[in-house]
Amino acid sequence: MLVADDQALLRGSFRALIETTPDLTVVGEAATGAEAVDLCRALRPDVVLMDVRMPHMDGIEATRRIQGSADTAGVRVLILTMFDMDAHVFSALRAGAAGFLLKDTPPADLLNAVRVVAAGEALLAPAVTRRLIAEFARHPASEPAPSPALDGVTDRERQVLTLVARGLSNTEIAERLHLSLATVKTYIGRLLTKLQARDRAQLVIVAYESGLVTARAGDR
Repeated sequence: MLVADDQALLRGSFRALIETTPDLTVVGEAATGAEAVDLCRALRPDVVLMDVRMPHMDGIEATRRIQGSADTAGVRVLILTMFDMDAHVFSALRAGAAGFLLKDTPPADLLNAVRVVAAGEALLAPAVTRRLIAEFARHPASEPAPSPALDGVTDRERQVLTLVARGLSNTEIAERLHLSLATVKTYIGRLLTKLQARDRAQLVIVAYESGLVTARAGDR
């Protein structure tokens, strides 16, 4: 793991926590986004714990450069944020981040999140998705136009995508649409392929940016 945060105390705290577990190791620390990019190229960590607000290149641009380079595209980025302060977390997800954590996340949950992301999954639990929706409602973008990317998506797949974007879990989607859990997973797999999304987090972004789903202040 690489820990990127401009506050030395936080970096040290994260390192100390992570190194209490036998299956996780911190290979480096970065105080700026530029340092994070350089260290990713040199060290090739599995996961970067990335702060959003850093000097000399923020975490969003650092994520974009890490994911945009063939040398470091396999590095998974987990964004750290004080959610209510960082409306640009969506830009980080679009840049290729695997998900995000609040800085007040309990230690055990942080360690579990790192393992989830390292395993290749997105860290976007239904409860977190609902908070994303609330943030969309507080900071609406310009009126989106329907995306050609959805042209090949079937009506049933659109239903599933809409529910993913509304924060429902696979089990809840299965119950809502009267489908088996395996069928829901199949639909989500097809959506990931058709929309060229790397994970569930990016499916949520596509749903909103395409205009398929419109944020409402009442969505939680």
